[in-house]
Amino acid sequence: MDSEIFYKSASELDSLLDSGKLTSVELTKAVIERTRSIDAKLHAFISFDEEKTLNEAIQSDMRRKTGEKLSNLDGIPVGIKDLISERGQPLTCGSKILGGYVSPYDATVIERMRNAGCVLWGRLNMDEFAMGSSNENSYHGKVANPWDISRVPGGSSGGSAAAVASGETILALGSDTGGSIRQPAAFCGIVGLKPTYGAVSRYGLVAFASSLDQIGPMGRSVEDVATLFHVISGHDDKDSSSYPVDKTNHSMESVKNKRIKTIGIPSEYFGEGLDPEIRQTIEDAINFYKNAGHRVKEVSLTMTEYTMAVYYIIATAEASSNLARFDGVRYGYRSERAKDAVDLYYRTRGEGFGSEVKRRIMLGTYVLSNENFESYYLRAQKVRTLIRNDFMEVFKNVDLLITPVTPSPAFKIGEKSADPLQMYLSDIYTISINLAGLCALSLPCGLSSDRLPIGFQIIGKPFHEHEVLSLGYEFEQAHDFKNMHPAI
Repeated sequence: MDSEIFYKSASELDSLLDSGKLTSVELTKAVIERTRSIDAKLHAFISFDEEKTLNEAIQSDMRRKTGEKLSNLDGIPVGIKDLISERGQPLTCGSKILGGYVSPYDATVIERMRNAGCVLWGRLNMDEFAMGSSNENSYHGKVANPWDISRVPGGSSGGSAAAVASGETILALGSDTGGSIRQPAAFCGIVGLKPTYGAVSRYGLVAFASSLDQIGPMGRSVEDVATLFHVISGHDDKDSSSYPVDKTNHSMESVKNKRIKTIGIPSEYFGEGLDPEIRQTIEDAINFYKNAGHRVKEVSLTMTEYTMAVYYIIATAEASSNLARFDGVRYGYRSERAKDAVDLYYRTRGEGFGSEVKRRIMLGTYVLSNENFESYYLRAQKVRTLIRNDFMEVFKNVDLLITPVTPSPAFKIGEKSADPLQMYLSDIYTISINLAGLCALSLPCGLSSDRLPIGFQIIGKPFHEHEVLSLGYEFEQAHDFKNMHPAI
């Protein structure tokens, strides 16, 4: 068996499993061994249950022997970001305040992956309650970038990105509230899809900002990400924001079908603050599409300058509301120093939440207060509508947009920790997509002079994931970036 079987794509592994040259148990053991050998350096996992995971692999092998294969992901290990409920497994959201909590039910995406035969592998580290751009905010410790362990993997799905990039899992689920799938995917040299709001059920996802959160797939190839998206997407009665997606639109046949597109390049995304190496690398990618026959034109998104302020008002307001439920009374961490019921509430939240979560709760509570509601929160919601309208107006003349994902390659651990505003700017190219409810793909397009991955972003209209994936697949097939692996 290939000593680096854990670096093969899910589609390659599916073929090996079909042929009998590989079993799911062998594959799963290889991933477990890989995790055991390198995760002390990366800290991509918070916890894992080897016995449960191997039992799922055994069941998959039995299905294949009897001709009852459930899907092309049957027997393939998928890591789970630790804010998605999996029955019988710990769920901490990277926080002290959920210490000891075990999920009593499966999220809809977990249920759908079980029905597809996926092998569910471990709980992946993350910024606490998905609040962060570097994965330095986890109560369980910082995650390192496998390309350079002195650098961050991005956040908040840093554990998911690091695990996929390093071969600790074949695929992973992340969540994206303002860039938390795309930014770590770019930093770690993998592919990440932020689906349209409503395309994937949020039932069983612990909420950060309910109108922005979206679960999405992460993998080493566009095809793998498209396959996992096909499994987890679709309408769910348990999620009131769920939309009845036409799943035939994002079949692999549709993704692989090249169609000439008009691609918009927003001038506002290529201005001051963008690393010159990233600019040049993305311009090379744009030239590839020009040479392939696509029409490329410059466009303007005039509301871009307002996105950061709008995002941090709406996201923190929703976080303040959603995180009020963590009180030390019903589940999770409970302060032992409390004198009475009120003191219990204060001490539990004070001791249980980290500094970034407290910062965002306080900001959200402030903008929701009676004296500030209209001038901050209500006004931000109105500007959010203008931001979405801005995108939809541009999409009348183009099919897709191409932009950077991040202003720079992965930065050093601790480099931005003391300056929250500088940290927030790491998501400057991604947050508008969440505010507008669009879909976007991050995929690798090169390496910096320091041999750090560089990614670019393809943005699509609502529920046009198939077009975003198709354009990404075309680029990927003409380059070999999916076979770039870090030397850990």
